[in-house]
Amino acid sequence: MKRNHDFEAESTGTDVPGVPDLTPEELAAEWAADSPPPSGSTANLAASLVAAGVGVAGMVIAVGLGLGTPGEPRPGTWPFIISLIIAVLALAQLVVGRRGGVDGERFSPLSRMAGFGFVTLLAMVWLMPVIGFEIPALLLCFVWMKFLGGETWRSATLYSVLVVAAFYAIFILGLGTSIPHLF
Repeated sequence: MKRNHDFEAESTGTDVPGVPDLTPEELAAEWAADSPPPSGSTANLAASLVAAGVGVAGMVIAVGLGLGTPGEPRPGTWPFIISLIIAVLALAQLVVGRRGGVDGERFSPLSRMAGFGFVTLLAMVWLMPVIGFEIPALLLCFVWMKFLGGETWRSATLYSVLVVAAFYAIFILGLGTSIPHLF
């Protein structure tokens, strides 16, 4: 009778039918052949400027909410910190990526998915003060999982409910934050 570790020692490569055994170098070459062409320096410049603009806009909005102190943070503290990080990283990309690195990809029809995700996030932010966070967060999670992530209807529904319940438990029940909520 074979033990589990004896079987593993005898097995080489993948035993899955239809899946070829590839070395990491061969797999990387295959992925490189299937990827879109590099974006170039103009696209890197545009992406860096847009990200920097988002970071600066976020800092301005956060200051309007009030920053408070480290001992007594106000609603704008964390948005300001995150926006500052976004702006600094965008400026670093502006300096480092000016040569149009090989990692960036050109825009393709799939690039619209990021725009769709951003628009739905803005819709959630707009709806939260009106109807609370539960319904917009549930819809956002569902839309992202089903339409952006390709999950099944059942798993997108289940995971969305679980995510919103977890956020509710953590931020409203556990931490007592002042997020607008229905319940």
